[in-house]
Amino acid sequence: MSPSHRSNATFHNHFEFLELFLINQMLELFSFLSMPYLRLKPLVDFFAAAAGLILFSPFLLTVILLVWITSRGPVLYSQTRVGKNGKHFIIYKFRTMHIDAEKESGPIWASKNDTRVTSIGKFLRKSHIDELPQLINVLKGEMSIVGPRPERPIFVEKFIQSVPNYNERLSGMPGIPGLAQVRHSGDESIEDVVRKLSFDLDYLRNIRFSNDLKIFFQTIYVVLRGVKLGDQPVINIPVTAD
Repeated sequence: MSPSHRSNATFHNHFEFLELFLINQMLELFSFLSMPYLRLKPLVDFFAAAAGLILFSPFLLTVILLVWITSRGPVLYSQTRVGKNGKHFIIYKFRTMHIDAEKESGPIWASKNDTRVTSIGKFLRKSHIDELPQLINVLKGEMSIVGPRPERPIFVEKFIQSVPNYNERLSGMPGIPGLAQVRHSGDESIEDVVRKLSFDLDYLRNIRFSNDLKIFFQTIYVVLRGVKLGDQPVINIPVTAD
């Protein structure tokens, strides 16, 4: 075989190898993109949380300074919550209450005019800015960006005994905002728990990327307007399965 023929054969072999490599990479990409969203969700959560911490870092530093200046005690508040399959984990929030707020009362729900809340804490709770440190929990794989809110163990034990199907709520990863949070007010009675459970179970049975995206933007709307969507029958931003 002449040198020119050998050169052409080598080039042809390299071209075929490159072609097969590119086809294989495309097939892997399509396979990845066609995976069920439930399997991709942890990856989406991780990158979204990392981007959020980087993007909001100047704002978070400002909040840290305000909490530190306006009240005595640590800036961050940690508490045990119940996650997926009943596993306990430590959740992080900006502290919005005075230290030892439940020393005398024990674990109780927060009320509208709660005297335990600090001056800056009222704003942080109303705007839900106090929840932003939970992006750390998302990075640790303990929470999702969107999902049912994680509850305290003492309340979970109570609700499992008194609320039908409450245990099903623990089948999914808890989130920072959830469908129940944009559709219903805070827990003040067992009836509120039952109502919010229906939203949580509806979400868990219809987990879709489009639903997560809708809930995310609904959360922004609710924070800016200060009114839950469920309290405004005129507004219709449905969250449905694709």
